[in-house]
Amino acid sequence: MTDTLEAPTDDSSEHSLRPGVLGLFDSVIMGVAGVAPGYSIAATTAILFGAVLLGGAAALLYCGVAMFGIVFAFSYLGRVESNAGASYSWVRRALHPVLGFMSDWAVIVSALIFMVIATVPAGANIRGLFSASASNDKVEVTLVGAVFFLLMVAAVAAGVTITVTVQIVMSCVEIFILLLFAALAIFHGHHVHPFSWHWLSPTVFHGQAGFLKGALVAAFYYWGWDVTANLNEETKSAKKTPGLGAMIGIIFVFLLFEVFTIATNMVLTAGQINSNSADVLSTLGQQVWHGNPGKIIVLAVVLLTVATLETTLIQVTRTLFAMGRDNTLPKRLGTVHPTRKTPIVATLVVMVLSLALFVGSQSFHSINSIMSDGVNAIGLQICIYYSLAGLAVVVLYRKQLLLSVSNFIFMGLWPFIGAVFMAYLFIKSIPSLYSSNPAQVWIGLGAMALGLIPMFYYWARHNPYYKMPVKEDRIAVLEEFEQNL
Repeated sequence: MTDTLEAPTDDSSEHSLRPGVLGLFDSVIMGVAGVAPGYSIAATTAILFGAVLLGGAAALLYCGVAMFGIVFAFSYLGRVESNAGASYSWVRRALHPVLGFMSDWAVIVSALIFMVIATVPAGANIRGLFSASASNDKVEVTLVGAVFFLLMVAAVAAGVTITVTVQIVMSCVEIFILLLFAALAIFHGHHVHPFSWHWLSPTVFHGQAGFLKGALVAAFYYWGWDVTANLNEETKSAKKTPGLGAMIGIIFVFLLFEVFTIATNMVLTAGQINSNSADVLSTLGQQVWHGNPGKIIVLAVVLLTVATLETTLIQVTRTLFAMGRDNTLPKRLGTVHPTRKTPIVATLVVMVLSLALFVGSQSFHSINSIMSDGVNAIGLQICIYYSLAGLAVVVLYRKQLLLSVSNFIFMGLWPFIGAVFMAYLFIKSIPSLYSSNPAQVWIGLGAMALGLIPMFYYWARHNPYYKMPVKEDRIAVLEEFEQNL
């Protein structure tokens, strides 16, 4: 299998990351931090409520079932090859180089858009600690958010071990705070709506259009766990640990999302949710613990925003690093810091692009429009690369699918269902999003179309990446499969 693009193993190389420095616990923490449950709840609850009203828990449930199939896909794909580009390398091997490139281009553009919509609530929450009215001032939010973002860039550039250490401390604090306020909300004396099992029923969506809107937002909720795959070159037992870490992490956040969404339905009115769209969590905190103690949950939001900005920076910089190393993007992106072993050039490029996009986002009419358009645009991009990964694992392991029932379910059926679900969501959501606000589609698909420029350029230069893998490379051979189970 000489055609597989394996990552370099020479740690002294300027194109090699530091291997074997992360363990299973680190992978779990990074998986949880990548999803950033507190950020998703704070910044996206109003968008989900606007899409499906009280059906948020059901949207998260059904999208979550499909997402688990994609988690299994990443786990098994990672057992074939360790590469910081993750789906960029795996989809190329199983399907086609063009699909592999576009898979990771989706990661890049979704991450860059996310830098904007993650920094917005960060600035809003920090200013909101001192002045409630200032949290909706776009200029102040932009300035505070930009400074906040630069601090995150510095932390990521310092090295992955430092980043993970910071993540462990922050994640433990923030998860404790979230669990505390979840319990207070569930057992709160005054509930606007009593709990109803109908909130988890498919009938809560009032038709296919409602389900599609809710599922696209739910996909954004879960997005980010796959950062563990982009860290595989820096992880011990690189072909097993990242997949297991992602699985444990996604189970935890799935349960947390369900609890908080149900708690929000019970405690907050529609008016409270819609009028506090940039941060529903702080409103929930004040409802269940009025006064300064209720602001503790704002600390969790700030910490979770730190966590998700860091993990997104890690994911996009590792992605750019892998593509630069293969020269499917400028080769300088594949350069690492000589001592820190971090992709320093990729980090600086992401910093400049993100700040430009963040400042440019002021042209939007409101913070809420920035958040809504960004979430839906990212949702479309998520569907692209998750569906490709789900299909890739079925193709790559097709000769092993009938060896056992577990192989058939976890390598074949479940990832395939996840891939079909994501593809269906992508196709069906476009007309609905375009009719409500064309900007969401133009941002989502226009950013993807930009990837065609470097793709055709380096393909025309006969880059080895675009050479189709031989048949043996496009099938996971039995010996390789058994070795990495």
